[in-house]
Amino acid sequence: MQLTVIGCGDAFGAGSRLQTSFCVRSGPSTFLIDCGATSLIGMRRLGISPNDIDTVFISHLHGDHFGGLPWLLIDAKYVSNRTRPLVVLGPKGIEARFNTLAEALYPNASTAERGFDLIFVEYEEQTPFTVEDVTVTPFEVKHPSGAPPYALRLEVDGKVISFTGDTGWVEVLCDVARGAELFISECFQYDVTMPIHLDYQTIDANYERLGAKRVLLTHMGDAMLAELGKVDAARYLVAEDGMTLDL
Repeated sequence: MQLTVIGCGDAFGAGSRLQTSFCVRSGPSTFLIDCGATSLIGMRRLGISPNDIDTVFISHLHGDHFGGLPWLLIDAKYVSNRTRPLVVLGPKGIEARFNTLAEALYPNASTAERGFDLIFVEYEEQTPFTVEDVTVTPFEVKHPSGAPPYALRLEVDGKVISFTGDTGWVEVLCDVARGAELFISECFQYDVTMPIHLDYQTIDANYERLGAKRVLLTHMGDAMLAELGKVDAARYLVAEDGMTLDL
């Protein structure tokens, strides 16, 4: 199983990084974790075919995490000529939010005839759901976005990849991370504690409690990027666009 960082930036283009999206290739499935507005650009740069994607798991409904979906739709229809279903899982209301966004960007995009099914599935809190042999369990976190925001725990090929989404510190992150082969943690700030974003010092203070095998820091703002020299390399990997990790 291999994870590729398509984009690891924040909403503001800090460090010239693309917005959040990770591609996981496993035996049973190839899927995206989040799909920020720049995701299709990143996929093209890395040679990732949109037609390879079976499923998209969305953590929350902010544009830098789900705003790339309309571009996947128009690519599938007009360029990649997709024929097999694409399944998108996300918070309650994701289909309506997607349709609103797609129509604002490309009128009639959501209603035009297409040669594939676009299927939306809404998460239920801490209720596992399996698609293409990938089981996702969502855990509600703290990041207002017009719908419940989630950290995600994904089980595939007998391994666990977990992701904070965007959130301030909440105790449930220990359940999300425990035993994970890889725990992807947003790290927007270095030492400024915010109610809706994580910072490096808070993550590090809870490192042992998280209990993940590896921790990948992502979604770093300018203040965090300026302090990368202080990151404990024995504990953390620092995400870069285009990075690949074998799991």
